[in-house]
Amino acid sequence: MTGSTASGPAVDLRERVAIVTGGGRGIGRAISLGYAGAGADVVISVARSPAEADEVVAAGEAMAGTIQAVQADVTDASDVDRLVERALTIRGRIDVLVNNAARGMRFVNERFMSDPVPFWEADPEAWRLVMETNTVGVFLMSRAVMPHMLAVNRGSIINVTINRETMVRRGFSPYGPSKAALEAMTQVWAQELEGTGIVINLLAPGGATATGMVPDDVPSTVPLLSPEIVVAPALHLALAESSGQRILGTEWQPPA
Repeated sequence: MTGSTASGPAVDLRERVAIVTGGGRGIGRAISLGYAGAGADVVISVARSPAEADEVVAAGEAMAGTIQAVQADVTDASDVDRLVERALTIRGRIDVLVNNAARGMRFVNERFMSDPVPFWEADPEAWRLVMETNTVGVFLMSRAVMPHMLAVNRGSIINVTINRETMVRRGFSPYGPSKAALEAMTQVWAQELEGTGIVINLLAPGGATATGMVPDDVPSTVPLLSPEIVVAPALHLALAESSGQRILGTEWQPPA
């Protein structure tokens, strides 16, 4: 079975190995199941909830590909190494890395939507946790897979981001700025990857999405996107041949 969707042709990821960080819920879960449905062998990371990981692994048993889970914190270099080593046991290579693991504003302010607080009132440790997960974690993961992608001159790195308006929205610091940094990193790395056969691109749902990052006080009138909105473009980016793409799920149009 291949990963066909209503918004595009079937994508065949058989014999591809993918790592999806934060694959236990939300966007990461949706991409992991989409990849496994397209035939990929997927290794997901989960930082805190083994039960969520078990559910995703079980769901993958009905797929054309496979899903394995590793409990790992992407800000911990030793955890990152364990995650990469698990993926390498499958076929000795890593074809796709989806940097999805992130900490949102709930770690800083549970009521950030209805009661934003200024940056000087934020807890420094919570601030640091968000920034480290969303930037340092992406660096550590990308750095760890690079030797294996460079060895075969092939690979796709996909960094999950947000709308640019959200990056500078009042009360969304440090989450918004952390994603702005992620986008700058992606542009810099795309230049450094030129000629290597490895590509790096950006993917965002295109709006507020029904994930664990959404606070309980979001008004019922606020429409939430389904995490599955990113699956079709994530399948496309897994086989991308060029860097420089920034795809919003809400604006996704499959290639002609």
